[in-house]
Amino acid sequence: MEELADIQCPFCGQTFGVAIDTSIASQCFTTDCEVCCRPFEVVAECADGEILSAEVRAG
Repeated sequence: MEELADIQCPFCGQTFGVAIDTSIASQCFTTDCEVCCRPFEVVAECADGEILSAEVRAG
Protein backbone atom coordinates (compact mmCIF):
# COMPACT_ATOMS: atom_id res chain seq x y z
CA MET A 1 0.00 0.00 0.00
CA GLU A 2 1.25 3.48 -0.82
CA GLU A 3 0.71 6.66 1.16
CA LEU A 4 1.71 10.22 0.36
CA ALA A 5 4.17 12.02 2.61
CA ASP A 6 4.76 15.75 2.34
CA ILE A 7 8.48 16.40 2.06
CA GLN A 8 10.53 19.56 1.53
CA CYS A 9 13.32 19.84 -1.01
CA PRO A 10 16.63 20.47 0.81
CA PHE A 11 17.78 22.70 -2.06
CA CYS A 12 14.90 25.02 -3.04
CA GLY A 13 12.56 24.54 -0.07
CA GLN A 14 9.53 23.52 -2.15
CA THR A 15 7.11 21.13 -0.40
CA PHE A 16 5.45 18.35 -2.40
CA GLY A 17 4.04 14.86 -1.91
CA VAL A 18 5.97 11.67 -2.52
CA ALA A 19 4.48 8.16 -2.56
CA ILE A 20 5.92 5.77 0.03
CA ASP A 21 5.24 2.03 0.03
CA THR A 22 4.12 1.35 3.61
CA SER A 23 4.60 -2.43 3.20
CA ILE A 24 8.39 -1.85 3.44
CA ALA A 25 9.46 -1.20 7.04
CA SER A 26 12.68 0.71 6.37
CA GLN A 27 13.56 2.24 3.03
CA CYS A 28 15.82 4.76 1.34
CA PHE A 29 15.32 5.97 -2.23
CA THR A 30 16.32 8.84 -4.49
CA THR A 31 13.79 11.20 -6.03
CA ASP A 32 14.00 14.49 -7.93
CA CYS A 33 12.47 17.76 -6.77
CA GLU A 34 9.37 18.66 -8.79
CA VAL A 35 10.53 22.31 -8.99
CA CYS A 36 14.34 22.50 -9.18
CA CYS A 37 14.84 18.90 -10.44
CA ARG A 38 17.80 18.24 -8.12
CA PRO A 39 18.02 14.69 -6.74
CA PHE A 40 17.90 13.92 -3.03
CA GLU A 41 17.34 10.89 -0.80
CA VAL A 42 14.19 10.08 1.13
CA VAL A 43 14.56 7.86 4.20
CA ALA A 44 11.29 6.43 5.51
CA GLU A 45 10.24 4.16 8.36
CA CYS A 46 6.83 2.46 8.18
CA ALA A 47 4.80 0.08 10.34
CA ASP A 48 1.29 -1.35 10.25
CA GLY A 49 0.52 0.34 6.93
CA GLU A 50 1.41 3.86 7.99
CA ILE A 51 4.40 6.17 7.69
CA LEU A 52 6.20 6.65 11.01
CA SER A 53 8.82 9.07 9.67
CA ALA A 54 10.06 10.48 6.39
CA GLU A 55 13.25 12.52 6.20
CA VAL A 56 15.19 14.03 3.31
CA ARG A 57 18.95 14.09 2.78
CA ALA A 58 20.75 16.21 0.24
CA GLY A 59 22.43 13.88 -2.24
